[in-house]
Amino acid sequence: METPPNISNDSSASEKGEATRQQQQPNNRYALTVDEVIEQHIGALGFAQILHALLVSIAWIFDAQTTLISIFSDAQPAARLLATGAIVEGASLCGLASGEWEWIGSKSDTVVSEWNLICQHKFLVAVPSTLFFIGSLFGSGVYGYLADSWFGRKKTLLLSCVLTFVTAFAISFSPNVWVYAFLRFANGFFRSGIGSCCIVLATEIVGKKWRGQVGQYGFFFFTLGFLSLPLMAYLERKSWRNLYRIISFLPLGYAVCLLPFAYESPRWLLVKGRNKEAMVVLKKLARLNGKQLPADLSLVDPIPERDDQTSSSEKFWKTKWAVKRIIMVMMAGFGSGFVYYGIQLNAENLNFNLYLTVAVNALMEFPAVFIGSFLLGVMNRRPLFSNSSYLAGVACLLCAVLSIHRVIRAISVAKWLQLAVEAVGFMASSTAYDVLYVYCVELFPTNVRNTAVSLLRQAFMLGASAAPLLVALGRESAMMSFIVFGVASVLSGVVSLWLRETRNAPLYETLAQQGKAEEIENETIMST
Repeated sequence: METPPNISNDSSASEKGEATRQQQQPNNRYALTVDEVIEQHIGALGFAQILHALLVSIAWIFDAQTTLISIFSDAQPAARLLATGAIVEGASLCGLASGEWEWIGSKSDTVVSEWNLICQHKFLVAVPSTLFFIGSLFGSGVYGYLADSWFGRKKTLLLSCVLTFVTAFAISFSPNVWVYAFLRFANGFFRSGIGSCCIVLATEIVGKKWRGQVGQYGFFFFTLGFLSLPLMAYLERKSWRNLYRIISFLPLGYAVCLLPFAYESPRWLLVKGRNKEAMVVLKKLARLNGKQLPADLSLVDPIPERDDQTSSSEKFWKTKWAVKRIIMVMMAGFGSGFVYYGIQLNAENLNFNLYLTVAVNALMEFPAVFIGSFLLGVMNRRPLFSNSSYLAGVACLLCAVLSIHRVIRAISVAKWLQLAVEAVGFMASSTAYDVLYVYCVELFPTNVRNTAVSLLRQAFMLGASAAPLLVALGRESAMMSFIVFGVASVLSGVVSLWLRETRNAPLYETLAQQGKAEEIENETIMST
């Protein structure tokens, strides 16, 4: 288990700051790190950082919509017998001839009704969603590399938004389930750069005290995107194709109208040797906060030996502590993603109206964001994540109990109780999911931060890609699906116990810098 740095963070940071403040250059300019410029001259959190965080976090809306649209587009609508008008669902349709029943509504309501994905074809419904998350898994790695190396955070976000529009719009013209599944894979691949770039762009320009709270802004917009889906899906309940067309144009409008006003990360610019551009961004932030940087201020170069051509990603996989840490983060992320997306997709297996269940889940994201923001300010990251995971796990296990037919018959309000417990479990899993994002940002330095967050996102998506298969199983046994989700959530909380605590720790710029600082901190703690 890694040693927590809380005891020595302030002292080590102050010593580091003192050393850099004393670093004089030949032209009588003095140099500070980006952290010190933000804390001493710009302000840990001001109007500029709040505006910028809100601007980049809006893109989370599209991330939520493209991820969760399948709850409605791939849902199985009810059917009825032509002779009696009686409602029939699920396996009951398999013993009927095609002329004995019909879908309630039109065949174009969902992909299930349009392509008759029932009975022996029922597991085909899970294929597009699974491929979407597998696409996100691969795309996260590619976007993480681009954001840390060539393109930077802002251009990578722009690219992701534009390609999300292209693939989402193309999905609406799918002629069959196989083309639909392929385009969902492509859509998952291309949208995967949105979340990681948003959270990194938002948190890299604020002081260490506010990183957790600012990181939560994005999840507020994710919640808005999630909450918008039931409304749009209800209005377009007669055509899943129109629903895709509507959500496709939103990221394009954002990329053209709003994203150009966002700033590139000054930390990334500095790591890439673009010191003047980094200083320009910092001066703009200071000016918006009503402050001005000293004329003789310069930035400490975090990579003094720039003749080393080894890429950041190569150094990352050769750094023992970083590899060990990302493995633990990804294990926790797999469980969190599996449960977070699984509970949402599993909404159809509750004994409740689908639109109402999804709306309740979306509404529970709001207290999750606000509670998470508050707790990030007063609690350590590790216990906050693990306890949230445990709570989600217990709630899923209770849902499994409330899914038993004997319990449903014995308790008159069982379905309402199940909805309430499921909502609490979803809120807890949402808190754990959000906290792990912020936690990952703080666990790694600037030159590999987007790569690390993208690897975490890959783990989330790998877990999420398994969720639709379990949801399909849940149509036969809801109890079993909730049991698996509950156990996975508890295990992800256990894995986090091997991670380092990061609350109030500084953000480092390079692997070497962070490794050396943490080694000194560990030695200091061991000697006291």
